[in-house]
Amino acid sequence: METLRHLIPSINGLVVFEAAGRLASFSAAARELGMTQAAVSYAIGRLEVQLATTLFLREHRRVRLTAAGQRFHADVSLGLSHIHRSAQGLRAVAVGGHVTLSASTAFAAFWMVPRLQRFREDLPEIDLRIQTADRDLDLVGEGIPLGIRGGEAGEWPHYKCEILAPEEIYPVCGVSYVARFGRPETVENLLSHRLIHHEEPFRSTVTWSEWFASAGIAGGNAPKGLQINDYVAVIQSVIEGQGIALGWGHLTDGLVEKGVLLRLTDHNLLTGKSFHVAWPRGRPLSPLAIQVRDWLTSPHNR
Repeated sequence: METLRHLIPSINGLVVFEAAGRLASFSAAARELGMTQAAVSYAIGRLEVQLATTLFLREHRRVRLTAAGQRFHADVSLGLSHIHRSAQGLRAVAVGGHVTLSASTAFAAFWMVPRLQRFREDLPEIDLRIQTADRDLDLVGEGIPLGIRGGEAGEWPHYKCEILAPEEIYPVCGVSYVARFGRPETVENLLSHRLIHHEEPFRSTVTWSEWFASAGIAGGNAPKGLQINDYVAVIQSVIEGQGIALGWGHLTDGLVEKGVLLRLTDHNLLTGKSFHVAWPRGRPLSPLAIQVRDWLTSPHNR
């Protein structure tokens, strides 16, 4: 069987081919790769001879892939992207220095930021980079070593997970709200107060109706109120006295301890789910990423 080395003697031809096909221009590929246009044209011509296939149609002032070229380009692009990500991962393990953590904006603001000083003191050699998004990112596709996930570990077969905190939910309000409207002491009292609803667009979340139902009150009785699709804005509205919202313990416990938020009623919903630190299976964590993972899940930091 003909080996790949004999079929395609140099990977440089594939790199040139990928750039030329993506940019639909030998000139643009030459600029991107730091080559001359003649060198790009020669590399493509040599590849076509090796494959005995025309890959590009040469037209006036532009080139475009043939049908065979399009199929080959899709495979080459995919293969080179995998090699690129793998090489980046190996280099990160070797030289390290920084670790990226994918998380929601709420986790970054209410869990991570209050602990950053402790993180710097405990792991001064690590440059932590927090990448927030409105939905859970694909850690493998994005080349991110660690992410925060809420739910059950079995939901993510492609990740390994360690528990960060259980999911527990209770109502919270601001001091100024109590000063104006009084403090509801029971779950039933909440039905006559201003409620703020978190309308989560991408992640699964407990609603007021579900929280009331867990307390034995028909969920349909939950009054309508202000609806916000960002949890950071929800909590900011609560702090400003705009109403009462559901607080996720791992995010709001610190604000309650500081007196910024007040915890209401004695009903606490434990969903049985948890928040986890997750990382891709089959891809070894760098020594620095392991330190960050262990720091995040340490009881000292919860």
